[in-house]
Amino acid sequence: MKKSLGAKTLLMPAPVWIVGTYDKDGKPNAAAVAWGGTCGSKPPCVSVSLRAATYTHGNIVARKAFTVNVPSAAFAKEADFFGMVSGRTVDKFKAAGLTPVKSDLVDAPCIREFPLVAECRLYKTVELGLHTMFVGEILDVNADESVLDESGSADIARVAPIIYNTHRRTYYGIGGVIGPAFEMGESIGK
Repeated sequence: MKKSLGAKTLLMPAPVWIVGTYDKDGKPNAAAVAWGGTCGSKPPCVSVSLRAATYTHGNIVARKAFTVNVPSAAFAKEADFFGMVSGRTVDKFKAAGLTPVKSDLVDAPCIREFPLVAECRLYKTVELGLHTMFVGEILDVNADESVLDESGSADIARVAPIIYNTHRRTYYGIGGVIGPAFEMGESIGK
């Protein structure tokens, strides 16, 4: 039997993404975002949701662009820090010892040390109560060569992304392979 837990943000897992933006003066900023996910395939899109009070919210509205940087587990401390302070008062890149790199495609910085980054142009904005959902069209995804498999695709085990438990406010790594998608269920209903 299931027990009602109420209307809460308990779906699991949530990604740990670092959204890169420039402010009005061109200063790079990075913010930790857990409210996000893939939301379209043609065009390829991701969504990130932010409160209007955040510095990053204003930066996306002004610049019409952002990057989604996927930190590896080795950068969990820095990723956590990016969600603890505001770019209004702290140079997060300097404090964390990480390197902003100008995107060739969008008006937003990438994080050199993180293994996977999507460069996004603002596609659509949706107001959702306390949050604004920014849908970004992915113009390119860049991956460090060290995380690519033999076929040239990003390997999740090599990227070692961080996931977030919203209820417990804890970070996790990923586990091993369970089985092949679109194959494991073939025998059901036959």
